[in-house]
Amino acid sequence: MSDADEPVDPTEIGESNAPPVEDAPYKLLFEANKCFGAGKCAAVSDNWEMDIKSGMGRPKTYFFDEDALDDNVAAADACPAKKGPGVIHVIDRRTNEEIAPDPHGDGTISVDW
Repeated sequence: MSDADEPVDPTEIGESNAPPVEDAPYKLLFEANKCFGAGKCAAVSDNWEMDIKSGMGRPKTYFFDEDALDDNVAAADACPAKKGPGVIHVIDRRTNEEIAPDPHGDGTISVDW
C-alpha cells in the first residue's frame, strides 16, 4: 500500500507549517466540505468569518493559544452543521485530544473523512 492509500491521521493535518506547540497549543480541524454557511461560528467567535465567495465559514487562524480557546470552542458548539460529530473540531496539540465538540466524551477526534 502506498502512502497515498494510507488513511490520513487528523492530528498531523497542518503540522508541517504550524507554530511551535508552546506558542499555539490548540488547532482547528475544519471539515469545510460539510459547512452549509449558517454563519453561527462567525456570530459567536472573533476567529471565524464568512467567506463571501464560498458562502462558508472560515477561520482566520487554525492555530491558537489559551486566550482564543473559549472563542473557538464556542464556534464549534454553535455550528448547526454539527449534527453527529461536528464540522469544527478544536484539538489540543499537546495530547491530540478533541476538546470540542467531543461527541464521544473521550477526547477522540471525530472527523468524518
